[in-house]
Amino acid sequence: MSTDTTVSPLRQRMIEDMAARKLGRHAQRSHIHSCRRFAAVLGRSPDTATADDVRRFQLHLIESGLSICNRNRIMTGVRFLFRVTLRRHDLASEVYHLKEPQKLPLVMSPEEAKRLLVMSGNLKVHVMLALGYGCGLRAGEIVRLRAGDIDSAQMIIRIVQGKGRKDRHVMLPPEVLALLRQWWKARPTRYDPGVPPQERWLFPGRRRGLHLTTRQLSRLFHETADAAGIRKRVSLHSLRHSFATHLLEGGIDIRLIQALLEAETYCPPTPDRGTDLLPVSSPVRRARAHCQAIRLPWF
Repeated sequence: MSTDTTVSPLRQRMIEDMAARKLGRHAQRSHIHSCRRFAAVLGRSPDTATADDVRRFQLHLIESGLSICNRNRIMTGVRFLFRVTLRRHDLASEVYHLKEPQKLPLVMSPEEAKRLLVMSGNLKVHVMLALGYGCGLRAGEIVRLRAGDIDSAQMIIRIVQGKGRKDRHVMLPPEVLALLRQWWKARPTRYDPGVPPQERWLFPGRRRGLHLTTRQLSRLFHETADAAGIRKRVSLHSLRHSFATHLLEGGIDIRLIQALLEAETYCPPTPDRGTDLLPVSSPVRRARAHCQAIRLPWF
């Protein structure tokens, strides 16, 4: 695999293998970067590597001071090269992953979350942060929202192909719906001509056909957190953790929170419960507010 800007036959074959398995753009870029790093340390093409070379490379990553997360990510790309592209299962078996430390996520208090929303610099930032805290959305899910994903009749937001290529429905609090309607009237419409209304981005980017990036959203979050005087080392994902924590503190069944977040928990499955119609009040709503009902599958 070439270490310069040219595309070697080995790298091209690996790119084709990743495309055939529908790996995402970021995953493909990460795997290619990992294999380039392996080739640079090896000093020759990876298809000539031996088991000792793999062992020395893994030792090199540890000695270089990389975090366990980054070390495992690099070795995932190298293992893909050995297992899929080169069909060298003997070398793939030499790759091992280190157990990552389990850390508790930082969670904002309800007062801090409220202060964060109050200190939003403008309507656009306010809407995006309200979606993160009031609906439990990830950063990528917020920026990829289209007008057709908002169902005001059923008071739900449809998340299309989120993490793990899964669709799901999340709650839509009336307060967030009101903010979305305000933003729809104020959002830039420069790139709307020729695009069906249901397909338009809620948060369009600076170029035609593109939405706001997660990096831009993260920057806006940190600016707002600083303005709100929040000293914790929180990130945009902390809004999602706060959403789940405040629901749990409010007495919501943890299995329901699991379904809302489409996330794994240590709770045993309950396949016998079928499909329930359960009332859930978003933490963004005021106390004693009327709860809305959404239909969620149990599995």
